[in-house]
Amino acid sequence: MSCRFSPSGSLLAVGLNSGTVQVYSVSDGNCVYSLKDHQTTTSHLPVTALTFLSGRHNSQGDLLLATYAGGQVKFWHISTQTCVRTLTEDRQTLTVAVSPSGSHFLTAGSTDEIFVYDTESAMRMNVCQPSSSHKLMDGHRSRIFGLTFHPSSEESFISGGWDNTVQFWNTGEKHSLGKIFGPHVCGDSLDIDPQTNQILTGSWRKEENLQIWDYNSRQKIQTVPNDFRGSSKIYSCRWLGAGHMIAAGSDINMCRIIDRSTLMTRGCLVDLPGGVYSLDVSCSTAQAAPVIAVTSSQSVFLLRPTETLLP
Repeated sequence: MSCRFSPSGSLLAVGLNSGTVQVYSVSDGNCVYSLKDHQTTTSHLPVTALTFLSGRHNSQGDLLLATYAGGQVKFWHISTQTCVRTLTEDRQTLTVAVSPSGSHFLTAGSTDEIFVYDTESAMRMNVCQPSSSHKLMDGHRSRIFGLTFHPSSEESFISGGWDNTVQFWNTGEKHSLGKIFGPHVCGDSLDIDPQTNQILTGSWRKEENLQIWDYNSRQKIQTVPNDFRGSSKIYSCRWLGAGHMIAAGSDINMCRIIDRSTLMTRGCLVDLPGGVYSLDVSCSTAQAAPVIAVTSSQSVFLLRPTETLLP
């Protein structure tokens, strides 16, 4: 399952293996919308990623963007439960990211290509990919599972995947501008802190699975030690306010909150029914800490940290 909070934090979209997207009210946990059409109900292919689109750059209002293992990219109008546009890519589409303003978005998946789209027209603006020379490594050479824009830029973004690199890109360029060697990204496990310009990477491995990097120098700052209970192979991670981070995965089915200064575990969700393939953090306010959504097996857990964690 994949999950994503709406910008207001009032709704949580959950993508299912059946191809249906369920939208829940965060306040009471009730399912308020179910997003499916003939194509998704007959293909039975999983939802792979979700993100909300602001109506500022879309004439049809606030939409949910969903990607599917069959290569579909669907624009859902949530309140009417209607698919207003479908794009079809010739691959498994595994991840999606939207620019900070919402004016354009990216998709990636089972090929080495990253597609850049204009949100309003849904036209493909660019294809980011490696050059033909394998010596340059100016792009990915395998599946891509992670994409995220720099929070302060409409053009700069990073990506990660099976080839053990994090690539640095500009939406207008064909090849990557730089890279980090090391992280083995198998999910939504890239995040950038706009205040410190630090990257958090999660890797699907037992050791050195959670690491912090400097965005500008592309140098590793530190590796987060494993918890005393053991280590999960990370599928998803996020910065959590100014002082914490959160990471979760499989093998040891655990989700933990980590203090950014001491690198010690401050909170932990253990003995989950399955691996955690997705998590998300809602926006916090001056009155309340963020809500955390964690997917495991057939369940979605909503958590609110007991300690207020503000940006």
